[in-house]
Formats: sequence, C-alpha cells, structure tokens
Amino acid sequence: MEPQKVIISRQLEQSLTDAIAEIPHDGLFVLCDDITRDKCLPIIAKYRCMWPAKCITIRATDTHKSLESLAHVWSELQRLGATRHSLMVNLGGGMVTDLGGFAASTFKRGIPYINIPTTLLSLVDASVGGKTGINFGGLKNEVGVFNNATAVILDTTFLRTLDRENILSGYAEMLKHGLITATDSILATAGHGSTRNNNVAADNVIATAEHGSTRNNNHRVLPCSSMAEKKLHVSPRPAVAEEIPMLGRLLAFDIEHPDLMELGRMVADSVAVKQRIVTEDPTEQGIRKALNLGHTAGHAFESLALERHPVLHGYAVAYGLVVELYLSCVKMGFPQDTMRQTVTFIKEYYGRMAVTCDDYPRLLELMHHDKKNVGDTINFTLLGDVGDIRINQTATEDEIKDALDFYREF
Repeated sequence: MEPQKVIISRQLEQSLTDAIAEIPHDGLFVLCDDITRDKCLPIIAKYRCMWPAKCITIRATDTHKSLESLAHVWSELQRLGATRHSLMVNLGGGMVTDLGGFAASTFKRGIPYINIPTTLLSLVDASVGGKTGINFGGLKNEVGVFNNATAVILDTTFLRTLDRENILSGYAEMLKHGLITATDSILATAGHGSTRNNNVAADNVIATAEHGSTRNNNHRVLPCSSMAEKKLHVSPRPAVAEEIPMLGRLLAFDIEHPDLMELGRMVADSVAVKQRIVTEDPTEQGIRKALNLGHTAGHAFESLALERHPVLHGYAVAYGLVVELYLSCVKMGFPQDTMRQTVTFIKEYYGRMAVTCDDYPRLLELMHHDKKNVGDTINFTLLGDVGDIRINQTATEDEIKDALDFYREF
C-alpha cells in the first residue's frame, strides 16, 4: 500500500492547492453529502484549485453508507466523464471518506483521492489509515478495501460547523487513543514537530489470549451488579490526571465549552498516535489491532441501533469502551479507578443506549460477525493498563453478558 501523506494544515487553501498540484489528473471531482455540500463546500469552492471540480452528492448519515450510495457515486463519475486518471476529493465525515475512498479505489480499478475530513471523528480516525468501505447486510463496514488516500488534509476550520453530538462522537475516538497510549507521548508527524517518544509500540502488544472462566453458566436475566463488582480487580493507582497526562487531559477538557485552539492541539496529538500505528502495521496484522479497542462491542451496539434508531459511531464506541474496559478489569487486571473515571466521563456526556437482557443474543450474534474474529471466536482488544495493549483476547459469552450487565448499570 502506498504511504499516506497526512498534512496538518494551518492554511487550508494553500494545503489543498499543493496537494492537488502534486497529483497529475485530467479531471477533478468532489464528493460531499447533503450536509457538507451546504456547510463545507462553500468554504473550498471559492479556491482557484477547486474551480474545475464537479460535485457529486450523497445523502448524509451512516444509514446511507450503502451499496446504493456507492453505485450512485460510480454512476455519477461515469456520467460526468471521469477516467482512470481523474482525482476525487472526499469532503465530509467518516461516512463520506470511507465510502468515497472505496468508490475511488474501485472505479476503473482505482483513481487517486484526497480526504478532507470535516468532523472531529473523521479528523482523528476515519480519514487516516486507508480503511475504506460500506455497510452491508446490516453489518458495519462489511465490504471494503485497504487503500490509502494520496493525501489527508487535517484542518480544524470545519469544527466550527459541528454540533455538540458530532464533537462528542469524535472525542470518543480520542479517548480510545488516550487509553492505548502509555504516557503523554505525542508522535512527530508532518506539520507537528514534537519529539517526545511514543510508548505505543510493538513490544507493548501481548498477543497471547487468556482462556477459561470459572463463572456459573446460568446467566441471570436480571442484572447482577454485585457479581460484576466482585469480579473487578481493585488496583491502588494514582488518579488518572496525575499519572497519565494524555488521558488525563482528555478527561479534564471542557468538552461542553471547547477551546478550539486547545482541541486542535489535542487532535494533532491524537492523529499522531494513529498515524504511527498504521504506518507500522498498515493492514492490521498486529499493533494496528490496538485501534479496535471499544469496537467489537461498539460495532455491535451500532449495528443494533441501525435496526432501531441510529446512533453516531463515536457514541457506539464510547458504549463499547465501557464493555471492554470492564472485560479488561476482569480479565487483564486493568486498574479499576482508571476504568471508573473513564466510564464516569462516558456516562456524563454520552448517556447510555437502551438495551435489555432480551437484546443480548442479538448483540452476541453481531459480535460473532466482527471482522477481527477467527472462526467462531469473538476477538477483543483489551488493556492490562493504560498503554498496555493486549490484542487477540477472547471472552466467553457469559463474560460478555456480565460486561453487558455492567454497561446497563454503570
């Protein structure tokens, strides 16, 4: 896979002009959804480099991250005269960059594309790393390819267009990056000159799964908080903010009244964590699985929500973090106080998706469809501590049900 150029922009017009000029092309196309077409496209449409661009629009929200939307993009590229030497700019959140990247990667066997993420979620997660795809058969990101954008331009200009829910959605992925980073270690990337060392490295990965459970197989329909409490390992640790600066800063940040300058610095730090990991492991054979923390349960919550009332991806990840931090405490000895501080933050800002014991079979079924699984085993990324990453971990259905009990009661 070709390396991905990540540009942390402080002057969007110049960054976009330079990125387009570096890619030979005979036609320029911009993909938006119906929200970014109205709120974000006017910002870049006035730039001289975008004057030749032809706009393709899809409907917004993850509900439309579908084969039908993908086919619409292909049809529009065809109708508007795109060739295999054309260039596409994806302007939008994670749905647009995922679907647009997949469309570009497959149209005429692949055309180059640039991502300009416009949501906090896509800034820190979806637009970086080369994962593209669509939902299919009721499952998240079921069909897609790994293919890096030629360039990703990260600019906080668009954060001013976001509502509270979309800020929080992206912030959940930043919390995940804080949890998988052992210290206040920010990686040097293009446009971000920090030289501090990164502790998210391959030697932190423990790939040996711990199997077996002594739990009674008779799972009770009613929640059992007393059992959940007894299974947690109490670790005498200092407060998060004292010991783990990156996670501490995230938990202490005033997300209700965000300082966009400070948020911009935190975004750059968060992107640096992900960029280092995906550079080391572009196709998710090892350390990149660290980025799946919260996502096995999270994708199940998100797929269940698509059957009822959709939730933003970051909200589902936040709910997944609750489940998987509980499993980390029970199975890996993750510090209980760190878990509780993180879970309290999630409860305060994200609330809780309503599920009952009757939903457990469907959630387990959805987890069994997760792409990280091997055979019929549900795979998780868990933590022994902040930054102590344990990939390829398993849990029994009873352990998962205990974690779901905890989620319902937290």
